[in-house]
Amino acid sequence: MNIRPATSKDIPAMLALINEHVRRGDVLPRTAQSIRDTLPDWLVGIDADAELIACVSLLYYSEVLAEVRSLAVVDKVKGQGWGSSLVKAIIAQAKQKQVPTLFALTRAVPFFQKVGFTISSRELFPEKVWRDCHVCPLLNNCDETAVSLHLTPKPQPTNYPITNHSNP
Repeated sequence: MNIRPATSKDIPAMLALINEHVRRGDVLPRTAQSIRDTLPDWLVGIDADAELIACVSLLYYSEVLAEVRSLAVVDKVKGQGWGSSLVKAIIAQAKQKQVPTLFALTRAVPFFQKVGFTISSRELFPEKVWRDCHVCPLLNNCDETAVSLHLTPKPQPTNYPITNHSNP
């Protein structure tokens, strides 16, 4: 399994794969220019024949929040681990940049749960609604579920010694 950063030469194949998934209603449309503009945030899966068979991107909303999006895998290799390998690689990328929270809107909740995401409320991610959802044809009938992954561990209580502070 070869997972690597996307290059400009990958854009036509990425666009073809994404458009196939757009037609099915799996992902939102992307343009060649939008991919080019965010190319450092894309990863691709390349098979043994040097064919691009999967892609995913990480959209940074802020220093503390990023979205896993445009995950697409060629049908002939679905179920072979390409999607989960790409998502794990994108999680590693987010950890490296110290982004504490990742999220996705998806119909593939069990897939994301297998890689550590939990079901969340869409209302926790208004940035997504402002950026993408307002142009989605399913805006008022959205059938996607929000999932999130917290990469920064929650602070643990510190065990301080208990002292007697009573006045003599």
